[in-house]
Amino acid sequence: MKLKSFLLILLFIGLAGQAYSQQLVEIWRTGPKLKTPESALYDSDQQVIYVANINGNPTDKDGNGFISILNIDGSIKDLQWVTGLDAPKGMAVMNGKLYVSDIDNLVEIDIDEAKILNRYPAANAIFLNDVAACKNGMIFVSDNRAGRIYNLENGKLNVWLEGKDFMQTNGLYTENGKLYAGSEVLKEIDVKTKAIQVIQTDCQGIDGLGKDELGNFVFSNWVGRIFYRQNGELTKMWDSTADETNTADIYYATDLKLLLVPTFFNNQLVAYKIEH
Repeated sequence: MKLKSFLLILLFIGLAGQAYSQQLVEIWRTGPKLKTPESALYDSDQQVIYVANINGNPTDKDGNGFISILNIDGSIKDLQWVTGLDAPKGMAVMNGKLYVSDIDNLVEIDIDEAKILNRYPAANAIFLNDVAACKNGMIFVSDNRAGRIYNLENGKLNVWLEGKDFMQTNGLYTENGKLYAGSEVLKEIDVKTKAIQVIQTDCQGIDGLGKDELGNFVFSNWVGRIFYRQNGELTKMWDSTADETNTADIYYATDLKLLLVPTFFNNQLVAYKIEH
């Protein structure tokens, strides 16, 4: 009986460990055709994938940056769809417009016209990074080096939250009146009251932040790690730090059930399925 009980305990532990075991399975990759891709975004209305290409140094105002459009199979539809940016990073779509962070400006692009409409300057910005759109029309932009979150409202980019607690804040995600902001920790912020709650620690520096179709967070560390969060527990699904292959501003496309991973210096976009 003692041996049988011991074996049952081992089986239970094994099953419990498997319950939160996720891994990535590659579906496609673009090959090294992109130019320092920092972020990706799936547009379900257009059924295309946007990729922000820095094409140079992430802090240089050199005019080399551009946005690519990919088909959902990873083939390139238009490599230089919109040009004339400096170092484009995070992106969000709202009402037919693509909003892209660009060092110290938020760039507004008309999707149908493939044309830059506006550049909204962020006062005292150092390194604008991720962008997230709220259903109420607010557009949020992080500045991880200045410790700020900006908000675009009524045609002006203003500081929405700032302070030492927001240093290194990068990845942003909005849902149900909440803004989720990632750094070494993951914060949940009420959009109306600005009440802040830390919901996850030990995140190691969140870059891209999203949710899958099960409602669980997926996030990346730029150095080459991807994590899955379920019931408050983190699973490291990917680690390419030894290969020095970065995992920049990832995007989870729920319609496609694909995780889109820009590899930055490796100049590729890779799509993965999450296997449970």
